[in-house]
Amino acid sequence: MTIQDDIIQLVRDASMKKILFLPHAIRQMSRVDRMISTSEVHKAIDNGEIIEDYPEDVRGHSCLILGHGEDNRPIHIVCSPKEDYLAIITAYLPDYEQWEDNFRKRKKT
Repeated sequence: MTIQDDIIQLVRDASMKKILFLPHAIRQMSRVDRMISTSEVHKAIDNGEIIEDYPEDVRGHSCLILGHGEDNRPIHIVCSPKEDYLAIITAYLPDYEQWEDNFRKRKKT
């Protein structure tokens, strides 16, 4: 089992207890050009993959998950597993201009 396997398991375990959408996540998800539903976030967490890990994040260990929502559209979710819940820090639709490799790797600037 890899570190990423351990982290995704922590994320999924925390999400089974409760999911807390932080205000920034709600603002980003409800933008008219995005309209990301909570069910899409659940689906992305359940079936997605960790593409970036942030062990030193000031909000606590967090990670970036690539998952897919309605019509298989790609969704990025930054989340932080806590003991009693999963904090959704933000969720957005990745931009082709900023990401490569099917939205798994940031483009070099």
